[in-house]
Amino acid sequence: MLRPLAAGSVFFPGLFLVSKGFLKRLLGWSEEEAVLLSTRLVSSLQAVMASSAGWIIASSCRDIMEDRHWLTESYILFATPYFAYDIFAMFLCYWYKLQVKGHQEAVPNSNSLRAALWGFMRREVLMVLHHVFMVAFCCPASLLWRRGKGDYFQGVLFLAELSTPSVCLGKVLIQYQKQNSVLHKVNGVFMLLSFFSCRVLLFPYLYLAYSRYASIPLYQVPLVAPWQCNLGAALLWPLQLYWFTLICRGALRQSKRYQNPAEPADRSSRKQPGGR
Repeated sequence: MLRPLAAGSVFFPGLFLVSKGFLKRLLGWSEEEAVLLSTRLVSSLQAVMASSAGWIIASSCRDIMEDRHWLTESYILFATPYFAYDIFAMFLCYWYKLQVKGHQEAVPNSNSLRAALWGFMRREVLMVLHHVFMVAFCCPASLLWRRGKGDYFQGVLFLAELSTPSVCLGKVLIQYQKQNSVLHKVNGVFMLLSFFSCRVLLFPYLYLAYSRYASIPLYQVPLVAPWQCNLGAALLWPLQLYWFTLICRGALRQSKRYQNPAEPADRSSRKQPGGR
């Protein structure tokens, strides 16, 4: 059980360091550019791996409650360290953005670091709480409290990550001021569709799937579902709705800016999920 956990603890920070070093030494990128792109690369790769694992698990489970797949618990353990790493990566990106904006000294001191930590927590409090909740609650819930049931539902939950690469790509394009490119527009459409289908509709689908499996009305599912499932859905689903609202607002502002080129560049992307 500890091997996947140890592998994930080494893999995600290691990939970040290797990517950053490659971009700096071989391509001559600045520290800030290398950190930002490496962070998004790791996030995208994790999302591809999680989505692939989810597809394999969900497609192999005929009985959505009783069928098991070895990849379920293995990937949960492997991916758990990612959320701890990603909090640090988000702060690192925030720190370097402050350097570029001239809000901090080039060499951090205790006061500037404390101010940066406070600013980061105010700006990314929902994302940090989401990551902490994933590690402190969702991981033990998936490994212990399920008691070997519902690998199918866990696989479907992994598919929520399918929207992450498009979010990361959108931020990379904004970073390099490619908001008017065709790629940015196409990616924006895919981001809206994937986020809506894989995150907003995710929790209603899970309840609907169990309703069909147990042959009970949909409104009765919360009454028979384990409290851990209801608590997780009650805390995570509103976050997805909130982030989807921000994405829609950003898309609306972008469309208005296309119609009015004189309007300043959209800054709402800073608050979208994965806002590194």
